[in-house]
Amino acid sequence: MAKYLLLKHYRGAPAAVNDVSMDHWSPEEVTAHIQYMNDFAAKLEEAGEYVDGQALAPDGMWVRYDGEGRPPVTDGPFAETKDLIAGFMIIDVDGPERAVELAGELSAAPGKDGKPIHEWLEVRPLYGEPSLVTE
Repeated sequence: MAKYLLLKHYRGAPAAVNDVSMDHWSPEEVTAHIQYMNDFAAKLEEAGEYVDGQALAPDGMWVRYDGEGRPPVTDGPFAETKDLIAGFMIIDVDGPERAVELAGELSAAPGKDGKPIHEWLEVRPLYGEPSLVTE
């Protein structure tokens, strides 16, 4: 078994990576999307492939050590992008093929008008796990 991070990115404006703009979704569409995510996690939990997952609040900040005692803080969560890391899921699966398969299924979460959003998901092995890249 190997652990992988499925990272969900959203944008508040028209997106180059994901054509997902939740600003234009109705409350019912947001609820349906969240229910899909919860059902997906429950299915993985039943199969023993779910480790953890959380939605993230849209606010945040950047902090770094400055050597002066009070670290500087900037607005966040991203300094120069409209991307929002909306949430993550950690899965524990047999290998990279299964991680890609599950990410593809998760990408079909419903959005505007109940249609699959076909979002791009970032899939990354946790440090020390087998690579997704094969040559």
